[in-house]
Amino acid sequence: MKETFRSTRNAFLTGIFVILPLSVTVFVINLLLDRVGTPASSFFFFYLDPVWREMPIVKLSLEVLSLFVVLMLITLLGYGSRFVIGRLLLSSFERILGSLPFINTVYRTVKQIVDTFGEQKKAVFQEVVLLEYPRKKSYVLGFLTSKASGETQSVTGEEIVNIFVPTTPNPTSGFLLMLPEEDITRLDMSIAEGIKLIISGGAVVPKHNEGSAVSIQNPPAAKAPK
Repeated sequence: MKETFRSTRNAFLTGIFVILPLSVTVFVINLLLDRVGTPASSFFFFYLDPVWREMPIVKLSLEVLSLFVVLMLITLLGYGSRFVIGRLLLSSFERILGSLPFINTVYRTVKQIVDTFGEQKKAVFQEVVLLEYPRKKSYVLGFLTSKASGETQSVTGEEIVNIFVPTTPNPTSGFLLMLPEEDITRLDMSIAEGIKLIISGGAVVPKHNEGSAVSIQNPPAAKAPK
């Protein structure tokens, strides 16, 4: 009886992991059509007969076409911002937003965040690391984002690194830990493999060459300063 239950449970979990990517994809497409395609369709095709426009096949076609047009306009905006005229228009638009109370605060905050990530030459997550948290002998996966600098580095007097520890199964939320370099163990798995491991709750484990394993209790000695 236990074997039957275990087999059924495993089959159900396998089915969940098979259908989950498809479900998320369908959800995102439906969300884009509902939040972007429908309003854009009403804007682009306002002149069409409302009765004819509400026909299911016509409505879906117009929403898909409108979504495509919006994505193309965004792409063209990206290309246009690389040229002098595009930069002048974008600068003028930013000056207008900068003169509006409250809106200027929101715009500048979002722009600062985008610029921070956009200026980096490599991904925000640099390496997958293992660390003991929230107690000894309890381990969690984290992502090395950068070495600490400024006040956090100065007041500790140590080589501090910033580690983002995501939650399961949603890796977009989590918390930031600032730890000494010697308190983390760098792993060989890729960022994608680490994210898969977290999203699956530990069910999807990446392959690993046991010969290259480094014990967290006996990490490699730090290099002597030159």
